[in-house]
Amino acid sequence: MKLLVRPPQILRKFYKGSLWRMDKQSPHIYLTFDDGPIEELTPWVLDVLAQYNVKATFFCVGDNISKHPNIFERILNEGHQVGNHTFNHVKGWQVNKEFYFENIAKCQTLTKTNLFRPPYGRIKKSQVKELLKDYKIVFWDVLSYDYDKLMTPSKCLANSIKYTRNGSIIVFHDNIKAEKNLKYALPQYIEHFLKLNYKFAVL
Repeated sequence: MKLLVRPPQILRKFYKGSLWRMDKQSPHIYLTFDDGPIEELTPWVLDVLAQYNVKATFFCVGDNISKHPNIFERILNEGHQVGNHTFNHVKGWQVNKEFYFENIAKCQTLTKTNLFRPPYGRIKKSQVKELLKDYKIVFWDVLSYDYDKLMTPSKCLANSIKYTRNGSIIVFHDNIKAEKNLKYALPQYIEHFLKLNYKFAVL
């Protein structure tokens, strides 16, 4: 099955009003990390970002914030942005809107942000319409597939570089499933685009 590293236009139109890419004219890249914070990987990500002096946006799961408040505080203290990724990593397709919105609200008490990314990118159109009243819903322009067990580290890096362009919002994961691919790809990805004079920014 072909991987959709870059989401098709039809999907972007379906979730109208959501954010997929930033300014197409500006040589900026927007690193994002989903699912953390976790002690096994998030501190390493923060160390890499500090090494290259770049900032990123972390879409955090509320339950993980509760378990690792010190790591969450480090994200904020080091100048990164945070976003809401629900409290329990909930798939919007599988739950009713009351449960979904309550789970988001529970995470929001911790993140206090206007940024929201639906876990798995799976959200009902009706949920999007309601959430857009209070949040900027952020999808992505490039999906690294770092979490995919069939993805090799070298392919993860190659795909991420190939599809990145001006204004790209790229998704990596500070999730244990992504560890092997992320540790290989992230430093080299950052180095590649810094050499091309790209800037890394927060959403």
